[in-house]
Amino acid sequence: MDKKAVICIEGNIASGKTTCLEYFEKTSNVKVLTEPISKWRNVRGHNPLALMYQDPERWGITLQTYVQLTMLDTHLSAITAPVRMIERSIFSAKYIFVENLFRSGKMPEVDYAVLSEWFDWITTNISIPVDLIVYLQTSPQTCHERLKQRCREEEKVIPLEYLESIHQLYEDWLIKLNSSPLPAPVLVIPADHDPQKMLQQFEENREKILAASYR
Repeated sequence: MDKKAVICIEGNIASGKTTCLEYFEKTSNVKVLTEPISKWRNVRGHNPLALMYQDPERWGITLQTYVQLTMLDTHLSAITAPVRMIERSIFSAKYIFVENLFRSGKMPEVDYAVLSEWFDWITTNISIPVDLIVYLQTSPQTCHERLKQRCREEEKVIPLEYLESIHQLYEDWLIKLNSSPLPAPVLVIPADHDPQKMLQQFEENREKILAASYR
């Protein structure tokens, strides 16, 4: 059986993940899998994503349990393309977003403990291969400016402080390597630039990124 490469595109909210995925989607042997946000907005008629933003202490575990399930489903989905490119991962769901809820005091310790047990069981018992993490490294200020410009409904309530916390957790995980184990090597791409310059950077790093499929 031919080995299929898995590349995770990681970064803060509005770091340019969509631009990156759209760029590589044009490549014939790449299948792009975006975050399953439509699922998070509608679970049998309920919107746990909106509920979580309104009252994280009550609904954080509800959303994050479902995020963990849907991201696992994304990792395990049957795909024939040689390269699978995923927006974020089950790892950043835990190390960045669950961690942030807990550290900011918005997730009770018992919820965090239960989610952590689930995550540890999944990652111990189920093979979730990742060949490369592409980290789109941005400043929280840049992300905040982009958020204001793109006007997505759930994002209107996101303050700069939240983006700063997410940024710090990403830096701790992927740059300082002092928070959690890395599932794969990391390629850092500075992503504070305008879309044109970003496309240029993706072009320049194209071989490096797609080389994950030859490892």
